[in-house]
Amino acid sequence: MGQRSMTEDRWPASWLRGVLEVAVLAALVDGESYGYALAQRLSRAGLGKVSGNTLYPVLARLEASGAVSSRWTEGDGGPGRKFYAITKSGRQRLATDGEDWERFASATITLVSEARTNSGGNRSDGTRT
Repeated sequence: MGQRSMTEDRWPASWLRGVLEVAVLAALVDGESYGYALAQRLSRAGLGKVSGNTLYPVLARLEASGAVSSRWTEGDGGPGRKFYAITKSGRQRLATDGEDWERFASATITLVSEARTNSGGNRSDGTRT
């Protein structure tokens, strides 16, 4: 894989899948929101572009589990919007999953940092990078 920057618009899908539920819950802590605004919030947070095809199934799973609730509102001259809000159960899940995610991310950072430092720029086949 080539070099990536923190401002890159798209992370590998497998990384996003691993963190998206907890990220959506975190994005809803400040108040209810609708899908497009949530996607923008996640993008501003540095997760890159999150498509509706990725976001809406996550919201449906979170709603089915009771972590979020939803309500429809009429649109101003356009279609209505479905707003999502974090529930008490969702806040509890965010606390637990958020703590677990932080430990997991920290362990990953430590492992990768140690490997990069110890490799001295050498690839696993012994050649220099």
